[in-house]
Amino acid sequence: MESVNADEFTVEAVERALQQLYYDPDMEKKNVAQKWLTQAQASPQAWHFCWALLQPDKVPEIQFFGASTLHAKISRHWSDLPPGQLDSLRSQLITQVGQFASGPKMVLTRLCVALASLVLHILPETWPTAVPDLLCAFQTGEGVTEASGQARCLALLELLAVLPEELQSSRIPASRRSQLRSALAVDWRSVCSLLQQLLQRPDAPCPVRERVLRCVSSWLTLDITLKDSEGLLESCFALLKESELFDTAVETIVSIISQPDCQRFADSLLKVVPKVLSLQEQLKKSVQDRDMETSHGICRIAVALGETHCRTLLEQVDHWQGFQALVSMIMSCTGTPGHYPVDETSSSLTLTFWYTLQDDITSLDAERQTLYLQIYRPVYFQLVDVLLQKACFPRDEDYASWSADDKEQFRTYRVDISDTLMYVYELLGPELLRNLYDKLGTLLTDTTHPSSWQDIEALLFGFQSIAETVDVSYSDVIPGLIGLIPLITANNVQLAETIMFTIGSLAEWLADHSLMLASVLPVVLHGLSNPDLSVACVSALKRICRECRHDLHLHANDIVAVSQAVLVKDIHKSPQCMWIMQALGFLLSALPSDEILGKLLSLVTPHIQQLEKLANEPPSSANKPPIVHILGLLSNLFSTFDLNKQSERLEVMRPGQTQPHNNNPVVVVLQQAFPLIQSILNKWLNEPEVVEAVCAVFEKSLKTLLHDFAPLVTQLCELIGQIFSAYPQASALDLTRQLVHIFGCEKDLFSPIIALLELITNITMSIFQLGSRDHPDVVESFMHLHSQILRRKSDIYLSDRLDIKAVFYCGILSFKFPETPTLKATCLLFTELISHCEDIPAVREVLQEDGKLLLQTLLEAIGGQSPRSLAEHLAEVLFSVSRNCPSMLSLWLREALLPPGFPSSHLTTEHKEHFCQQILREQVSKRRMKDIVKEFALLSRGLQGTEYAANY
Repeated sequence: MESVNADEFTVEAVERALQQLYYDPDMEKKNVAQKWLTQAQASPQAWHFCWALLQPDKVPEIQFFGASTLHAKISRHWSDLPPGQLDSLRSQLITQVGQFASGPKMVLTRLCVALASLVLHILPETWPTAVPDLLCAFQTGEGVTEASGQARCLALLELLAVLPEELQSSRIPASRRSQLRSALAVDWRSVCSLLQQLLQRPDAPCPVRERVLRCVSSWLTLDITLKDSEGLLESCFALLKESELFDTAVETIVSIISQPDCQRFADSLLKVVPKVLSLQEQLKKSVQDRDMETSHGICRIAVALGETHCRTLLEQVDHWQGFQALVSMIMSCTGTPGHYPVDETSSSLTLTFWYTLQDDITSLDAERQTLYLQIYRPVYFQLVDVLLQKACFPRDEDYASWSADDKEQFRTYRVDISDTLMYVYELLGPELLRNLYDKLGTLLTDTTHPSSWQDIEALLFGFQSIAETVDVSYSDVIPGLIGLIPLITANNVQLAETIMFTIGSLAEWLADHSLMLASVLPVVLHGLSNPDLSVACVSALKRICRECRHDLHLHANDIVAVSQAVLVKDIHKSPQCMWIMQALGFLLSALPSDEILGKLLSLVTPHIQQLEKLANEPPSSANKPPIVHILGLLSNLFSTFDLNKQSERLEVMRPGQTQPHNNNPVVVVLQQAFPLIQSILNKWLNEPEVVEAVCAVFEKSLKTLLHDFAPLVTQLCELIGQIFSAYPQASALDLTRQLVHIFGCEKDLFSPIIALLELITNITMSIFQLGSRDHPDVVESFMHLHSQILRRKSDIYLSDRLDIKAVFYCGILSFKFPETPTLKATCLLFTELISHCEDIPAVREVLQEDGKLLLQTLLEAIGGQSPRSLAEHLAEVLFSVSRNCPSMLSLWLREALLPPGFPSSHLTTEHKEHFCQQILREQVSKRRMKDIVKEFALLSRGLQGTEYAANY
């Protein structure tokens, strides 16, 4: 600030700085003023100028800064308080709270927070009677005479409310926090008495009672027991009749009865049950009046009691009827009339209660479990009916009027209902499926009572929810369900979608009952041409092709024909087209071997022809997306085209009769398409998206073909070399890594791979020399590639063709990158590299020459250069050094740590020596090494002993 000297923290200077902060339009000047004011608050002069800023003639913004400064000094600079000033500070603060009792509110709150902070500093040693003294001062007016009675009352309530909040938010050691909680809890009886008196006074204004309720919620954080809050709780229930206090009363009641400690006071808990049940009339009326706020609040109270204390209430067997009445009340909340979230918002609150009740019943001893299952099994069948009713879609015209946000909330609500139904199935078992099946059968066959599509959809939704995750193979109703599906007239998108999802959920069952495929497959194939059913229909087809692939021979022509037709017509979005190709990959790879190639060629030929047409056009933004799309189709097809799984199945059926795939159909297609892919790359080498798509075709093929890919290795190595020479990309390195993984031990095929590795390594070295900072993905993939080589084919480094020393120095530079994935890959490389210090002479040499550099780099990373989350990975590198090169570690570690302030100014000589001793001792436990490194990382950052460290 031009007008303010940093040394003169006077009242006038502070006021000028505040003027600049609040009113100067220049953001740079505002920032300067903010920085200066922060320094002013930290200065010793702040103890004096804060009072002047609180004078009545100052504007509220200046008064607020004065109060904030007081809080800052007390909470953060307590040790700076001049000797003998405590009593004066305390009395002045109380007086100021009184003076601002009538406002402004923001200044009053800040002063109360400052006074609360002072109390927490000197309670209980210096001021053991702090709370009673403050109660007395504000009730009698002693020291705060300027305020009226109501203003003093509101100020006292504000102070009482912020006191526990300040304890929660202050940075206080755990032991001291516990001591303060206990000291404050002792005063609850006198505080509670005052609060109860204020709530029960008929003439108490609404703001006073609202502030009382806030106080109660605040003090509950001190673990006040239900037994000590009974009177207050009763008063809160009475306030539910007053509309202006209803919301605050609900919050307070929920806070009181949600205290887990209430379980120690079963008698007090049992007294709450009739109070909650007495709200049923009010609940019923609010539902009738469509008063969503009131019904929501009462539902919250009922669920809080039932969910938090379900186990305790179940254990009171003599009072089972009261708890059953509470369960019925919660059931009525679950079944609140109307559609969520447009007509009601209460039902979603209840779902977790039903999980809790089920878990608690099934965890009781056998005798009580039998008793309660007799009572509650029928209740859970009723729950299923209620949930399916709530899951029903509204009428078409109503649903059309819903906002997108309402529709999304309804969708997630149905997901929650689906999860609940799945869980309830564990309690009710196959009888639940029988129940759903009977109802669906009645709906579809009863001509006297026409059914709505919504009711049919809801029952199918129930089936699908259960079949999605539960093994229904033993259910006797699934064949009947499969038989009913073709009878459903799906003239609505939501119903048709649910049919598709239901069929998909039964794919594993269909694999064991293949004769039933003829009933449902036509339904799926018919829906495939409807873009509105895209996700559901394609998902069902993919699941059927994956699970039932070996039983689809008779249906293969139909599946391929319909799929090809919808792909050519561009009916589906790109992700669903990829799913279709994955489905066809499963299907074709399971056909008889003499049929596969013909069907595969007929499937891919139209796409290859389209790709040829695009390849002959000049590159443009218009033809790049279709090229990437077609390459994506091929890569997804090949990702699931796995003849090895077919061979494994045949080997089980006819041992000894399987043959190697000399002419794998995918290899034939790739060989034919290779010149085309080459020509595409010639034009699009500088387009990462196209190059990635090309690499994906080969990478997906490699993963499924494995050693069958051998005929293409030489061509692919040349292609990758061309790609990487023109435009180094991570996808090319990842594809090379896949080649090393599969063919690392194939001597006949490894010659072109070695040549490719040599080329890639040399090019990447040049990237490091020119500046690799802009290519973190390439660096990451390069580290992973050489880690793979060290694992699979480390003897390559015995020749002169690959320079492991150069890789070592690239790794050292990679430790400087800020990107976490790149650093993790670098740690992995060094962990592998160091493990070869005995069998690869070049590794041993580079470690002898520059082991100290590696240790310095590691220590720098641990000491603060790298993210803290990487400490474990860096520890693995150190552990590898300790295990494989202990002599090097003992030689260089202390020397690397010798410079003062390295790797952090927070470290003392003793810290470093202790670290050295621990590291040099640890050659057995990797977990222990990680703990040592984590501790050193915290010390280096000055975080040891903090709350962060406790959670690290």
